[in-house]
This record gives sequence, structure tokens and C-alpha cells, in this order.
Amino acid sequence: MEITGKIIAVLPERGGISQRTGSEWKVQEYVLETQEQYPRKMCFDVFGADKIAQFGIKIGDHLTVSFDIDAREYQGRWYNSIRAWKVERVADPAAAPAQPVPFPPAPDAAPVDFSQGDSTDDLPF
Repeated sequence: MEITGKIIAVLPERGGISQRTGSEWKVQEYVLETQEQYPRKMCFDVFGADKIAQFGIKIGDHLTVSFDIDAREYQGRWYNSIRAWKVERVADPAAAPAQPVPFPPAPDAAPVDFSQGDSTDDLPF
């Protein structure tokens, strides 16, 4: 899945040591807001110090984020995880000037003479 919008928040990076493998891990969460008539917000995370550095996401960035959704259970409650696996920068829609729509030239037409009345015309105007 993917979504496009503007980054409105960068949450603090979290990390620790895996109990299973003993290796270090890092994750950072971001909030993206869509640029629609009724904007939506989505919080997603990037896992791994290498991906966090590679994506280099900052507040105000306009991005298309490709992500996977997963859920996990912990002590009888379910939690959703939205994990980004690809991030692409897109042009800022507000920075691009709107291009005027070109109209085709009007064909040359002979002028119509409305001064002559039509006796069969029954319209009141």
C-alpha cells in the first residue's frame, strides 16, 4: 500500500537491545497528513538505523510512503503496526504554480444578422 502527504511530526527515536539476538535495534515514528479536501493523518514507523538515515525524513517533506500493515497481540490487546519500506520525495504541490489551461482558438464565423425578423418566429423575445 502507499499514501502521499506531508510530514507534520517526527517522533523521538526509540531503541534497545534484542533479547532474542542481542543486537541493537532502532525505530522512529512519523506522522503524515494527506493533502485532500478532508485531510487524514497516519502514524508510521521506519525500523533500523540504516533505513532511518537513508530516508532522512524531516518535518515539511512531501512524500509517497509505501508501507505494510501488521497487527500483533500483547496481553489480550491487539496493536497495529504500519511499517514503511520505501519512501519517495514528491514535488511540493503548493510550490508548483498552477498552469493555465489553454483554450483552442475560436473558429472564424460569419456574423449573424438579427435585424431581419422572421414572420414564423413565435418566440416572445
